[in-house]
Amino acid sequence: MVHAVMLLLVLVFLMPYAALIPMPAIAAILFMVAYNMSEWRVFLSIIKTAPKSDWSVLLVTFVFTVAFDLVTAIAVGILFASLLFMKRMADVTEVSSWKYLEDEENSSESIDLKPVPKHVAVFEVSGPMFFGAAEKISQLIIEEGKRVLILRMRSVPAMDATALKSLEKLNQNLKRKHVTLILSHVNDQPMSMMERAGFFGVSG
Repeated sequence: MVHAVMLLLVLVFLMPYAALIPMPAIAAILFMVAYNMSEWRVFLSIIKTAPKSDWSVLLVTFVFTVAFDLVTAIAVGILFASLLFMKRMADVTEVSSWKYLEDEENSSESIDLKPVPKHVAVFEVSGPMFFGAAEKISQLIIEEGKRVLILRMRSVPAMDATALKSLEKLNQNLKRKHVTLILSHVNDQPMSMMERAGFFGVSG
């Protein structure tokens, strides 16, 4: 900001004198400014230490900056970074079956497990439920003979409309098989979405 103000003052009050500055001198100043802004040591450090996906976004943004302009490069960089973020969120979102007491009778961890009736299946969702991970919900498979599916959602901080549609699709598939869906430990944001969509209480 200080540099911008100084340049404005030079253009307004000192332009006749600034016109006398030799172009090679201005070129040298611009070269040093560009060199300092490049932060090439940080650039190389990121390429050496960061995951491949991260430095790929960096290189793509760099190429677009050189080949086109900074505005285009920022737009492309944000797009690639957003896609990368969505992929990572989809990767960390898991739908896993609980360990049952009868499966861990000889395990030292069995003391922490709760008895679950044989006709009940319990699954836990970990991570945000959004369109990148929606298919993991709708494709959930339970064993034959189960009549109740408890879906624990205490580790789900947020949900989007696509994930809610997948949850509705799962509920419809379970109803056709005469299986009751029960949602457990639902956080505020997913609960609010379900209430607005009229899904709250449907599976009960």
